[in-house]
Formats: sequence, C-alpha cells, structure tokens
Amino acid sequence: MSESPSALVGLVNRMPDPDRRGMYCTDIDKEKIEGAIRKILRGGRENIIGVIDMLVEPGKGDDVKAHYALHCMALHVCKLKNDRPRRRFSRTLASQIGGDRPKEVQKYLIRQLQVAGGKEVVEALGRVLVDKELCEPAAQALAAIGEGAAEQLREALPIVSGKCRLTILQNLGVVRDTKSVGALKKAVGDEDEAFRIAAVWALANIGDVSSATMLLRAADHADGWERIQATKACLLLAEKLRSAGKKSEAVRIYKHLRETRTKPAERYVSDAAKTGLAIDD
Repeated sequence: MSESPSALVGLVNRMPDPDRRGMYCTDIDKEKIEGAIRKILRGGRENIIGVIDMLVEPGKGDDVKAHYALHCMALHVCKLKNDRPRRRFSRTLASQIGGDRPKEVQKYLIRQLQVAGGKEVVEALGRVLVDKELCEPAAQALAAIGEGAAEQLREALPIVSGKCRLTILQNLGVVRDTKSVGALKKAVGDEDEAFRIAAVWALANIGDVSSATMLLRAADHADGWERIQATKACLLLAEKLRSAGKKSEAVRIYKHLRETRTKPAERYVSDAAKTGLAIDD
C-alpha cells in the first residue's frame, strides 16, 4: 500500500544529511535507511513516483535526500532474490524519461537505470537516444545493461547527428555489435574527424578482421591526433584478433606497423608492434 504524501516525505527524510563537502559519514544508521527503503518499495509504483516528484532542477530546491533514496532503492532491488521488485522499479523510472520532467532529473533517473535496469527498459532508453541531452547517459545505461542494447543503438545511428551520433558510434564499439560493422566502416570515411576516430576504435574493439586493411589505411593516411588514435585502434584490433586465435591476421597488423612507423616520434608504435610479434613467436 502506498504512503500518504506526508508519510512518504517522512520516510525520505530518514535518509542521512551530507556534510559541508557533500560527503556522507561512515557511521550512518544503515538499519534506519534500509527500513525506510523497504517501506517505500512496498508501496510500489505510486511511492516510487512520489519520490521522483521530490526531485527538482538544480538550484531550485533541496532534493538531496530524494536523490539518496532513489539510489538506495536501485541498489536494494538489485540484491533481492526475487527479480520482480527490480523490474517494477526500473519500469517505473523508465516511464518518467522522455517526457516533460527537467532534463537533469531525467538524467538522474537514467543513471539509476544504469544501476538497476534490465532488458525491460532498453526500448525506453532507446527512444531518448535522439535527445541531445539524454543521449549520452542513455547510451551508457544501455551499454551497462547489455541485453538488447545493440539493437537500440544500431537503430538510432541513421537518425541522429552531432554529439548523439558520436556517442552512438562509440557505444556500438563498447557493446561490440557485429551487425553494425557495415555502418561503422562507412563512418570511417566521414568528413568529421571525431566520427572517423570513433568508428575506427569501434571496429577495433569489435575485433572485426575484415576491417584490418581499412584501419591500417586510415592510420597511414591520417595526421596528428587522428593518426595517433587510428594507430592505437590498429594495435587494439591486433590484440583482439590474437586473443580470438586469429594469429596470422594479428601478425600482419603488427608487421605493417613495425615497418611503417620508423620516425623517432613513432618509435613507441614500432616497439609495441615488436612486442606483439614477440608474444606470438
């Protein structure tokens, strides 16, 4: 049964007060806090929404205890043997993103989904990938959840631009989505340097063997910061391939870098390549 508004405020007020530095003492009353959290969660969706309603935009009120309570709830439901409370908590939070609540409040809810969310919320997170303010936390939450994340990121890539596109390119690499290899290869030829760098790293982290020649070419033809990052991606790809048992493909990358990085400023690259080759001998 849900609490009355005043009773709910009373439960949230059982959360500790931070010190002047915004830190919490180590001697907080854990039993008192856990008791309040359990009672809030027993009230279900209505209680959870009630706590969310206590969150405000930065500078417009004191909501530190509501923040603390929501985070404690996220941690608490993850420890339960019964998964239903976690799913209910996550679905409730997910229902409050993408709407009219202040963006900073929504970002906080998404961060709690990164802690407690599962496949039941990936579609809700996927819908806000097009939002410039919510894209990054949503992508991070999806990557943390794992299951179902790649599909949401993959579907968003063709319809986003700017910072959102960069975020999604990076996170497709984080989740190692092999179905996005074609789109990532296309992004290697993008006009924007940041997109190119994100794409080569993503392909390397995925460990796509068919990208080896493209990544080496990208690194050879680039200058400055992009050359450094693309070369690091080539080394990463070689490591991934070697770990996957594709020794000959890894050796080809190492040999190319050893033979082409002859300038003093790039000696560290040839040294890394020689180390990689020595391991494989």
